[in-house]
Amino acid sequence: MGSPVLDIRLIRETPDKVRKDLQKRGAVEKERLLDDVVRWDKEWRATTAEADGLKKRRNEITRAFAEAKKAKKDATALQKEAAELPRKIEALDAKASDLEGKVRNGLLRLPNLLHESVPVGKDDTENVEVATWGTPKEPGFELKPHGELLEALGLADFERARKIAGAGFVYMMGDLVRLDQALLAFALDHMVKAGFTPVFPPYMMHRDAYEGVTDLGDFETVMYKVDGEDLFLIATSEHPIGAMYKDEIIDEAQLPLAFAGISACFRREIGGHGVDTKGLFRMHQFNKIEQFVFCRPEDSWTWHEKLRENGEAIYRALEIPYRVVNVCTGDIGTVAAKKYDIEAWYPRQGKYREVISCSNCTDYQARRLNIRAGKVGGDKFVPHTLNSTAMATSRGLVAILENYQNEDGTVTVPKVLRPFMGDQETIGAAKK
Repeated sequence: MGSPVLDIRLIRETPDKVRKDLQKRGAVEKERLLDDVVRWDKEWRATTAEADGLKKRRNEITRAFAEAKKAKKDATALQKEAAELPRKIEALDAKASDLEGKVRNGLLRLPNLLHESVPVGKDDTENVEVATWGTPKEPGFELKPHGELLEALGLADFERARKIAGAGFVYMMGDLVRLDQALLAFALDHMVKAGFTPVFPPYMMHRDAYEGVTDLGDFETVMYKVDGEDLFLIATSEHPIGAMYKDEIIDEAQLPLAFAGISACFRREIGGHGVDTKGLFRMHQFNKIEQFVFCRPEDSWTWHEKLRENGEAIYRALEIPYRVVNVCTGDIGTVAAKKYDIEAWYPRQGKYREVISCSNCTDYQARRLNIRAGKVGGDKFVPHTLNSTAMATSRGLVAILENYQNEDGTVTVPKVLRPFMGDQETIGAAKK
């Protein structure tokens, strides 16, 4: 039997290790699933062994029947036994196939094993701050909600977008489009200088590929399904890049593979956490640069810190205060073994909010996708995958609109973005 996610040997030999990990997450229903997987796997092995025994007996009968016929002995009993075997074998094979499917589906629903450094907690209020940069400053005047500010400047139209597509969409116009594209260009430029290869991936994926990169049981409610087609619109370029080497063996000499994905992202569920009725922070459609790495298992924790540093460097360059949190067990999700969130400071809201998620998924995604690495004709291993936001412009734009908003209603363009905007210093009425 293949082991699509967690190695089935781990569950067979040390189920208590997996159980303790699930208990850290507070995942009671997953503990019950673990019990089912252990039971199904035990039944599968017993059924397979019984079927193999009958197949062996069938071969023995064939030889014994030939010998009896040659010796002119009575083979009636052998004939009777042989006649009953196909039905028994067929029933056992069907049972084994059903159990194998249950084990595989169960494994696909079990989350990744957590790194020992992940803090135990119930929700995001128990994430642990590990670093801060910059000093949050009081603006000295009342900041306007960014959506209202953009509409006043003629740079966004939420109502006309709602008219044709519903809530969670926007027409961005003029300098807001240029600022959005400047953020993308700056982040992509940063990633290319860091040695990452730009990737413009497909915006749609088949279900089997999507099930390789995430648990659709957890994620499907936030995804758009194409009616009548085996296709989903991507929620992030992490997903098509992660599935790029599905069912392949990567030459280990190519590792690490470091990609910077650029795409629009589509999400059905925008949540109820926004403070503004009209806003960009949570959208059904937004643009993003994503970091993604395939590497050797022994290198993945070093890469996790590199991806985090890339994300921090982008927000330091934008001169926006931020903090880094180690995401706790109750907030980490299914796929990551450890995750950092980088949270930018939003002065109007008076708090830090997540702008970057940085995850080490260890071998979880590669196992689901049947990706291996190694030398031709040599031993193979399961590579590790990591992902991190470099820039989600919806959230980056709001961070700029709050941190760089001026009392006269203009917005200063961060210095690092000006070369991508023809050296423009402000957006709004008082351009220089």
